[in-house]
Amino acid sequence: MENPSLIKLLPSYLLAFLWTYTGLDKLIRFKQSRKAFHNQTFPPELAEILSYAIPIAEILLAILLVWSISRWWGYLGSLLLLTVFLSYVGLIWVGAFPRVPCNCAGLLDSMGWGSHMILNLSLIILAIGGLWIESKKKKPEKI
Repeated sequence: MENPSLIKLLPSYLLAFLWTYTGLDKLIRFKQSRKAFHNQTFPPELAEILSYAIPIAEILLAILLVWSISRWWGYLGSLLLLTVFLSYVGLIWVGAFPRVPCNCAGLLDSMGWGSHMILNLSLIILAIGGLWIESKKKKPEKI
């Protein structure tokens, strides 16, 4: 079995930390987080679903990224969720919505939309790099 170097594990651990931090923050401050989802421009039914689904998805992605057997799926899910977030932030940045509440965790709350764009793009690149690392792992030979 190959002993992965820290550089190969760094993308998964950074993303796992991000998802754990943001997911737990939304769960710990659930009442405020739910209210923030309902303050978005989504229909109330979608906001209610997202108030539960987003933190659960973030925690699930963190778990997937920790174990090598599921890491590829964690990267793929991270790429998908980050792309959705990037698209939403991009729409906010260009003024597509009448109001722009942020339901980000902790320090991310204080960032401007340009900083959100840069952070999301950086994290997308990190997820793509992780997918690339995972695809380069030695595959078992078929018999």
